[in-house]
Amino acid sequence: MNSRERTFLALNFEVPDRVPMDFWMSKGFERKLESALGLRKEEILETHDIDLRYVEGPDYIGPPLAKSQDGSEGDIWGVPRKTVIVPTGDGAAETYKEVSASPLGSATTVEEINAYAHWPSPDWFDYSTIEAQCEAIRKEERVVVFMGDRLNRMAQLKPAMYLRGIERILVDLSLNSDLARAIFSHIREFYCAYAERIFEAAKGKLDILLMGDDFGAQNGPLIAPQMWVDFIGEGFSNYVDLAKSYGLRVMHHTCGAVRPIIPLMMARGLDILQSLQPEALDMDPQALKSEFGDQLAFHGGISIQKTLPFGTSEEVCNEVRNRIETLAQGGGYILCTSHNIQADTPVENLNALLNAYKQYGRYM
Repeated sequence: MNSRERTFLALNFEVPDRVPMDFWMSKGFERKLESALGLRKEEILETHDIDLRYVEGPDYIGPPLAKSQDGSEGDIWGVPRKTVIVPTGDGAAETYKEVSASPLGSATTVEEINAYAHWPSPDWFDYSTIEAQCEAIRKEERVVVFMGDRLNRMAQLKPAMYLRGIERILVDLSLNSDLARAIFSHIREFYCAYAERIFEAAKGKLDILLMGDDFGAQNGPLIAPQMWVDFIGEGFSNYVDLAKSYGLRVMHHTCGAVRPIIPLMMARGLDILQSLQPEALDMDPQALKSEFGDQLAFHGGISIQKTLPFGTSEEVCNEVRNRIETLAQGGGYILCTSHNIQADTPVENLNALLNAYKQYGRYM
């Protein structure tokens, strides 16, 4: 059974030969592996028969992105970011681009929002290589996924947080709803046009769209469920409906405690929920499978917050076995970590993770 057959059987809630597998790691952990073991990501994917592959997507060909004297670099939204390096021990480090200012933070009117000079355009990208990217993955009989990079992933709330500031956009939802709606409208308009160009360019050879928008904190949703419906629900539906009009499955990544929002995403056509952060409140895998697992597939669930960086190899194996026993019954599960494996993870725990995938992932 090849990766495509295996994965789509599982997503149809049928039982394949083994649980489909995906593999996420940060750039910092990728560098750590290359330094410690001489292993490249592509070698790991092939050696361990990972089923999902990600296209890089379109190339940016738009106006030069701004660079400031303080070292900040602008993203496509005109949000300046500074590079931050976080050492994680063993000579490893993670590198992030942190927001240094929110350009719409001082806006007080919808007119100011609409007049913002840095709303991105789908014309700023070259889509001509996407079909070839998909074909290369299809040729290997793998599943083709589009996700985008961390600063340009189909979302609504996260770009609004970058543009307006986290506290301000959350306050706007209650006190300045017109401003919030204007920001979300511009974000949705860009992503719908951008995604449609990608789907057209793929010519039917793309399988899954992975959106990414964090709706949860550790102990609860970032916004109330009704507020999610009022401000996020329409755009979420727009994204899902567009992808499904091209025959794609839709997966959504969100960190945190999002249990109250799961039915809202399902009602708008979500196929696969990614993350399943096990430490977050009310995100117990067994409870989620019991309540939603006959209609919603899951991806992730293995802790990058505690078990992988701080657990023993035995604890890693036990967690993998638990997730498979809990989530994989009757199909509907793709094995993966809850997020990117970080550079503070010991290499021996990666080996334990991948060995456990093989040991426990077969259906009996």
